Amino acid sequence: MPITKITAATKTIEDAVAQAKQNLEGLVKAQQEQLEKAQAQLLKSYDDLAALSKLNVDAVVQSGTIVAKGAEEAGKQVAAFTQASLEKNVAAGKALMGIKSVRELIDFQNAFVKQSFDALVAETTKLQELSVKVTSDAIAPLSARVNATVNTFAKPIAA
Repeated sequence: MPITKITAATKTIEDAVAQAKQNLEGLVKAQQEQLEKAQAQLLKSYDDLAALSKLNVDAVVQSGTIVAKGAEEAGKQVAAFTQASLEKNVAAGKALMGIKSVRELIDFQNAFVKQSFDALVAETTKLQELSVKVTSDAIAPLSARVNATVNTFAKPIAA
């Protein structure tokens, strides 16, 4: 009988060791699966963040391009206005040569100042309208990216 008890005890210990080994293997496998799942989620999040960053940079470049084109257009408008003003000043200088009285000079001067001021106001208005348009156009891609980024970060992370 003692051998039977030893055999039974050995069998019980072997069964317990086998069960412990099986439980440990299951635990290791479960941890490995969770680690792989977390790693995949992390890589996906990184890829999403990289794509988001690229789109944000693209929006900044697009906005910068719009500002540069607007500045170029404003520069052309200022150059054209300066050229037109210079031509008007040269014509006014020639007209001054033909003035024969003080009254004609005063009338000419008043008309010239009024015309010059009206042209300046009109040109300033055109430049202001261009500035507002360029600013609105340049902000549009940035605003769209801010909204998209806020929406992206507002979404709960899928488990």
